[in-house]
Amino acid sequence: MKIEQEQTDKSPPGSVDGSKHTPMMQQYLRIKAEYPDMLLFYRMGDFYELFHEDAVRAAKLLDITLTQRGATNGQPIKMAGVPYHAAEQYLARLVKLGESIAICEQIGDPATSKGPVERKVMRIVTPGTLTDSALLDEKKDSLLLALHERSGKVGLAWMNLASGKFFVSETDAHNLPAELERLQISEILLAENAIQPTLNKAVIKSLPVWNFDLETARRTLCQQFATHDLSGFGCDNFTLGLEAAGALLGYAKLTQGQGISHVHAIQVYAAEDFVRMDAATRRNLEITQTLRGEPAPTLLSLLDTCASNMGSRLLNHWLHHPLRDRITLRARLDAVDKLQATAFSQVGQGEQSFSSRQALYQTVHEQLKPCVDVERITARIALRSARPRDLSGLRDTLTQLPQLHAVLTNTHASKLIDDLAVALQPDAELIALLQRTLRAEPSSMLREGGVIADGYDVDLDELRNIQTNCGEFLLQLEARERARSGIATLKVEYNRVHGFYIEVSLVQSIKVPDDYRRRQTLKNAERYITPELKAFEDKALSANDRALAREKLLYEQLLDQLAPYILPLQHIAAAIAELDVLATFAERASTLNFSAPTFSAESVLHIRGGRHPVVEAQVEQFIANDTQLHSARKMLLITGPNMGGKSTYMRQVALITLLAHCGSFVPADEVVLGEIDQIFTRIGASDDLASGRSTFMVEMMEAANILHNATKNSLVLVDEIGRGTSTFDGLALAYAIARHLLEENCSHTLFATHYFELTRLADEYTQLANVHLAAIEHKHSIVFLHSVSEGAASQSYGLQVAALAGVPRSVIKIARKQLQTLEQNSAAQNPQGDLFSAVPDLPELPEHPALTSLRDITPDELSPKEALEKLYQLKKLV
Repeated sequence: MKIEQEQTDKSPPGSVDGSKHTPMMQQYLRIKAEYPDMLLFYRMGDFYELFHEDAVRAAKLLDITLTQRGATNGQPIKMAGVPYHAAEQYLARLVKLGESIAICEQIGDPATSKGPVERKVMRIVTPGTLTDSALLDEKKDSLLLALHERSGKVGLAWMNLASGKFFVSETDAHNLPAELERLQISEILLAENAIQPTLNKAVIKSLPVWNFDLETARRTLCQQFATHDLSGFGCDNFTLGLEAAGALLGYAKLTQGQGISHVHAIQVYAAEDFVRMDAATRRNLEITQTLRGEPAPTLLSLLDTCASNMGSRLLNHWLHHPLRDRITLRARLDAVDKLQATAFSQVGQGEQSFSSRQALYQTVHEQLKPCVDVERITARIALRSARPRDLSGLRDTLTQLPQLHAVLTNTHASKLIDDLAVALQPDAELIALLQRTLRAEPSSMLREGGVIADGYDVDLDELRNIQTNCGEFLLQLEARERARSGIATLKVEYNRVHGFYIEVSLVQSIKVPDDYRRRQTLKNAERYITPELKAFEDKALSANDRALAREKLLYEQLLDQLAPYILPLQHIAAAIAELDVLATFAERASTLNFSAPTFSAESVLHIRGGRHPVVEAQVEQFIANDTQLHSARKMLLITGPNMGGKSTYMRQVALITLLAHCGSFVPADEVVLGEIDQIFTRIGASDDLASGRSTFMVEMMEAANILHNATKNSLVLVDEIGRGTSTFDGLALAYAIARHLLEENCSHTLFATHYFELTRLADEYTQLANVHLAAIEHKHSIVFLHSVSEGAASQSYGLQVAALAGVPRSVIKIARKQLQTLEQNSAAQNPQGDLFSAVPDLPELPEHPALTSLRDITPDELSPKEALEKLYQLKKLV
């Protein structure tokens, strides 16, 4: 590539001035000015080039060579580039690093262009707007979210562009962290004046405030969905939510450089439809990632044996969106039960088919394993970025689905499975269109040709025939010319430099016919061209380019023809995903010995033989335990040694509850659940240094969230509350929190503690029961039994656990002596007193006059002068 030398000038490289920049750099700088915060991939021939600061940044991020050629505006031109055919791997790396990239393509014809070829940004790649399979995580959704906050309320809108799903919601601002943790957002859009939320992963983009205009949003959304208003979607009365949705939709269209026809509806997310979990609970339960941020071992990694990527993504979604609708849950559980049944099935087609008796879920998974990602391919069809292999895979999947439909229909398993079977019937015309248009094994890239089937288009067949039969034509021509000229050594040949020619030796050149025209003279031969050979040359040499152009046209026409099938294909994708997850639930239930939960109208949480599914998979023998909570037994106060299994026991109760509300069987012998609206956990804590919060502050904030929001239908897990401060402070806080949960919240609560003084709460509250994790001490060592028994533990076994951890014996010996001293002193002096003794009533103090005066003030009704006078009065009172 050559960049023209420019005259020296002290202006910055970014200034667009025709007298100081070449035409090519003027074009580049003009386009770059429209995308200042993005890396601009500027197409030049076979490369995407980056210039100036973009080049410096990309070279560092991608570890590619940074070069320098020529100058523009008196400054050296820094350059870095990547091959266009390998650009995806570089884009994937940049997106993972949170970068956004504007892809600028050549849209003009280099052969006819005067000056720089016309270029235009055709699409923008950002972390939240990915649709290409090479850039996406196959088993995880990539979500784009816009939020707009005002007066303590926040409107949320999020979209999965790779599937076309679009949601809107409004909630209180204090719920925002929990919503962001639930959704696992890739990119967030905010107004320029908004306060940015604290996040670890999501990329945050600021948009001009006018993007969040309400009337513009209504108009944009109605235009997208071709409706008069939004009442049909249940969000017509939203304000902040619609403002966020309008901004998001506009941004999504901008990044794709076109309409997004596969987004045909917006759904209202109603939090009350789901069992709510705050951010801390989702992390503590290790649903999709461990506390260290690793993908395994987690609940998802244990359960995900799905046959398709669509199923894996839906399973992830269900685990973060446990349902409260018992009709839907019972339908799922019934389907899982029926999928475990043994059924007769016909596997394969034609001569390769065979009959077998196996569990229905096995047949379903066998049929689904060859299926391609219909959901994401459908989105790429709508965005006109689907590749030939996408469409051939779609064709093969649709061709196979009728067989799966027949298997499901013949079993008459359950209403839900019957409904899914109906949705798995593709349109015969769609299959026929793909079969007659595409080759059986098309090329991976359209630019390579070999995509459209032979016999589909007469003009394309003719051009291919010219390329295929070129050698035969030349042999025939050579034979004819030898006979016509009488020159037995005459040859008809081809090379890339001179094209087609007839070669004759110098001795025989006097015999050539009159219509031969000399093309090249060699030392011992002459090369000629004839009108017939010239006409064939023109046709043959252009046949390849013309065939590629014809295939491109036919392929674009095919994408147009597929557009009406986008909605039916989305329904097929949804049915495949749901059937896959239900079959996975059935397989996991059979393999891991899960049983079906039942739901009750009573306030009850009954678990017999419950197990922690993830821990059970990691150990040789897991001890199952029971849990009994009901209206007369609302709290279990759990004591026992460290490492005795208290946290595991509490987490297994939460995971069993979570799985039941996903429609899955559960790791227990028997489970009966009453109404559950929320799951809270206060297990472990760590510093939040970024927000300036200590471990104890985080612990108390999580406890405060539980105390303010837990209801009588909530499941609350509290582990070792009050350990982050002094013993007496912590004990007092744990005591008060336990009492509040019993008296005010009345939640189903598991309360683990090392404060043995709390066990005396059972004497005061009949709703509290003491249980403990059993352990046996032998010669200053300890054996954990991991079984839950009624009653309080006798001791904490802290010194024994320390010994197991490898603390030197000398330290343990000193600690044992000190413990005896402390216990004796405590018994003799009892400086703390009895925590549970009656607290004397203190006289009620009169309210301070300043507080009385402050309560009477209505700030909105005061003038500035009156407010100042009130301030002086308060100052005097204080």
